[in-house]
Amino acid sequence: MATTVYGAAWVNTQHSCIHLVSVPMFHVTGMQSCMNSTLYAGGTLVVMTRWDRKVAATLIEKLKINTWRNISTMVVDMLSDPDIDKYDISSLTGIGGGGAAMPAAVAAKLKDKTGLIYMEGYGLSETIAATHVNPPHACKAQCLGIPFIGVDSRVIDVETLKEVEPGVTGEIIMRGEQIFQGYWNKPEATEEAFVELDGERFFRSGDLGYYDEEGYFFLVDRVKRMINASGFKVWPAEVESLMYAHPAIQEVCIISAPHERRGETVKAVVVLAKGQEATTEQDIISWCHENMAAYKCPQIVAFSDSIPKSPTGKLMWRHLQDVEWGRA
Repeated sequence: MATTVYGAAWVNTQHSCIHLVSVPMFHVTGMQSCMNSTLYAGGTLVVMTRWDRKVAATLIEKLKINTWRNISTMVVDMLSDPDIDKYDISSLTGIGGGGAAMPAAVAAKLKDKTGLIYMEGYGLSETIAATHVNPPHACKAQCLGIPFIGVDSRVIDVETLKEVEPGVTGEIIMRGEQIFQGYWNKPEATEEAFVELDGERFFRSGDLGYYDEEGYFFLVDRVKRMINASGFKVWPAEVESLMYAHPAIQEVCIISAPHERRGETVKAVVVLAKGQEATTEQDIISWCHENMAAYKCPQIVAFSDSIPKSPTGKLMWRHLQDVEWGRA
């Protein structure tokens, strides 16, 4: 109920809202941000049975859809369609979501086409949707936003569990009305998922991030996703975001790969944009060396026709990594 009501209030949802529901409604974004908040305000739902970028663009054009909360990979896919300019999606007045950071290059393309800023938010299944969202009229790029209504969020040192200052990376924790009580019949997992701070029980998100002087939170990556290459910490989400600026890249997923000397190294699984088939692995690697620190650059590039996604549209990096390490 908290995220249903507060979600509608956050963006001032009215009964005139026509919402494109492209996220499955068993997913917290689909259920709360799309379905429940819209119904609470008396708006209209336009439900897609499965994701298809051309169907989505057609629905926006024909039904004058004005609101679209989604998984950012869906926007990446839609804007990479060579025929996107054939569709009129100007009826959109609000667009945003989460699941993964919106790459800066894609956000710029969206703003150029629609004039809209992608409003990013952050939440987990354990928090039944958002705990952080950007203020609609004060969004920051590639930012989780500020704590949601009624949410107390902090950042702690992963090892000492002590609260850290602004700008220092640590684990994001939070407490609020929407936080779950625990995992069903898993008391040990429940105990590990919470930490006490200032006499209050906070949920440990498992995500690394920091907050700035204005109280905006930024995600670095999953605690368990970090790549340790010869002692250098590489955050896949950061590398992915930088690589989306390459004109030949439609989609990219960064994983770790075994390496004799470094222990593990950085590998990029890349889907090339249409008409860019002549691009080579070395072209990508050379571009990366010009645009990011050397230790972050992929040493291996593998081209693929597609990157596997979960039913909710998130890149299945863990599956790719398990295959790479022979665990799947």
